[in-house]
Amino acid sequence: MTIAATDASTEAWMLAVESRDARFDGWVTIGVTSTGIYCRPSCPTPIRPKRSNMRFFATPASAQAAGFRACKRCAPDATPGSPEWNRRDDLVARAIRGIEDGVIDRHSVEGLASQLAVSSRHLNRLLVSQVGATPIQLARARRARAARVLIEGTVMPFSDIAFAAGFDSIRQFNDTVREVFAASPTELRRSRRKTGSAKQELMAGDWLCVRLPFRPPLDVRTLWAWLDAHSVPGIEEVDGSVYRRSLRLESGPGVVELVAPQPDDSAIEARFLLSSLSDLQQAIQRCRRLLDLDADPLVIRADLGRHQALVNLLNSRPGVRAPGDVDGIDSAIRAVLHQQVSLASGRGVCARLIQAHGEPLSASVGEVGSLTRVFPTAATWAGLDPAILGLPKSRAKALVAVAQAVACGDLDLSPAADREEAKAKLCAIKGIGPWTATIVALRALHGPDEFSSGDLALRRAADSVGLPSGVEELQMAAEQWRPWRSYAMHHLWAEYAAPTVGTKSAAPTVRTRTMKGRTR
Repeated sequence: MTIAATDASTEAWMLAVESRDARFDGWVTIGVTSTGIYCRPSCPTPIRPKRSNMRFFATPASAQAAGFRACKRCAPDATPGSPEWNRRDDLVARAIRGIEDGVIDRHSVEGLASQLAVSSRHLNRLLVSQVGATPIQLARARRARAARVLIEGTVMPFSDIAFAAGFDSIRQFNDTVREVFAASPTELRRSRRKTGSAKQELMAGDWLCVRLPFRPPLDVRTLWAWLDAHSVPGIEEVDGSVYRRSLRLESGPGVVELVAPQPDDSAIEARFLLSSLSDLQQAIQRCRRLLDLDADPLVIRADLGRHQALVNLLNSRPGVRAPGDVDGIDSAIRAVLHQQVSLASGRGVCARLIQAHGEPLSASVGEVGSLTRVFPTAATWAGLDPAILGLPKSRAKALVAVAQAVACGDLDLSPAADREEAKAKLCAIKGIGPWTATIVALRALHGPDEFSSGDLALRRAADSVGLPSGVEELQMAAEQWRPWRSYAMHHLWAEYAAPTVGTKSAAPTVRTRTMKGRTR
């Protein structure tokens, strides 16, 4: 089923194909009826398809469901994901975010439907009607995409790739690859080697290296400065151009190293050390959300650039991202700890608590750099006595209460969560206010349209660029920046932090100032 579109959008997509406009890659998938293949709009094939032969699909999965196979030339499955599913917060978008996070692979369609509070039949009907693919087909496309990346980019045995990509058997892996890509795994690997783009050096010891594509531009300097300023000793660090982070995954702890890309590159190198290969896709998706790699900076720039007050900020830092977090409970606990304290103080308290209650990295992973722990689970935080945390009484109780709500399932902070519902439930917990709820929605739920004018750093930055600095006045001014207020907020934060050239790392050293938030 093709996606519904206006005449204007259809014309834009056709022009994108005819001009090989890479800005549309990932937003729409092009099926060509004369060849039976689907492509990205920027496919380099020398012959452009006739307009009458073009069909447009919301996802590669819907193109596959319609009988098209992936183009071998442009690898449409290797593009960043569509930002549409993160921008929207309806049931379909939440379902797709959950599928991309691997919920179906771990818990089946029924598990995803239960999380979304609908029946599996209704979920199936809704996705087919609006996306053109069933939940199973979307999950299958995710596995096929993961398999191709590993086939072409590593020297892993195919049996390991099948496991890492989420297939139940080698036979299922072989059949899916042949059906989707019209080539066997061996043929895919051989063809990539002929082009000279297969990187045999990507595996070294137990480390697995994968490239994570993004849409340029990417303001690496600001992104790495943000990671450095917010890194908590013991679970994350920035070492030059490398950011390291421990991960809690389905089968056990893992570690990732993310390498800042060169100016002419459009992918970030990610090196994973995992307890089990089956966790690879979950780890990849968490890193993509951490770095906001599915964003479309040109679209965001075009919308925010209509507002004169933001133009200088946008021009000075093109490609600013809105970093997320690798797990919902991490964001929630850290947001509570940062309430009404400086950034440095909040990091210090968080490091102390993780050292005391975090799980040591397992023997299969080992310590990497200064990483020694994994962030505690919601159940661990929920079981602690507030009196032993060494925090103000109200904040300690709020921290444990949030963890208890997550642990018992009353508060969903997964990618498939309803953002507004999650914020309402957070604010209903004593000691949690709008600032904390907004920060959790921004980082844990990756909301693109979050804004909290009660943030002191935000108000000071606003004042420095000629925007209102009063809480109500700034909140009102931010209404015109919808649906990208999160990115406007990050531009203001970056302006406030005023990065200067660092000495020990490729990322800039940030002058860490007091960033206080309001909980009431």
